[in-house]
Amino acid sequence: MNYPRVYTSEEACPINLVAETGQAVQISIHAPTPYICANCERILPDWKRQPFLRVVIVLQQSRNQLVEKTTEVETEKECLREKFMIFGCDLAFNLRDRGYLTDLIDPRTGYPLLSHPGAIPHDDTAVVKALLNYPVIKNQCRVLIHPDWGAAVYPSILISEAPPIAIELVTKGIAVMHGWKEIDY
Repeated sequence: MNYPRVYTSEEACPINLVAETGQAVQISIHAPTPYICANCERILPDWKRQPFLRVVIVLQQSRNQLVEKTTEVETEKECLREKFMIFGCDLAFNLRDRGYLTDLIDPRTGYPLLSHPGAIPHDDTAVVKALLNYPVIKNQCRVLIHPDWGAAVYPSILISEAPPIAIELVTKGIAVMHGWKEIDY
């Protein structure tokens, strides 16, 4: 007899993906940092205070270490930003269609893309440092150090009131549409 698979989502357990280019993508779901909880209305003024927010961290591996400011690095960062914005909009609109407030933060500006900008910008690097405990190099801009990729990592953030299991299921479906295949370690 075949029994249905019991499917649960573990918070902070990454979804490991690989792009068609071979670059890795890691997505993880977390409870918000105390800073986000304390400043939610100042970051996302359109949202009423949500008691069950989740932070979705999207880390894309870059071809270059993002430490130096060169034309090549800046071009790659813009390409990775664009990939995140397209993926993030698809994910956010899918979760919104299911009735969950969701927004993505523009990595360049720190302001939400689908809501009015707040009084203060969001800091993706600080949130990744707080939630994943990755070291940060303070350079012209702050750069994360990934345990496997070094400084070749581009961080991005979504914020949603959806439960982790809904975020995970929708994320995996949207990732496939963007050419990101799931891999197991």
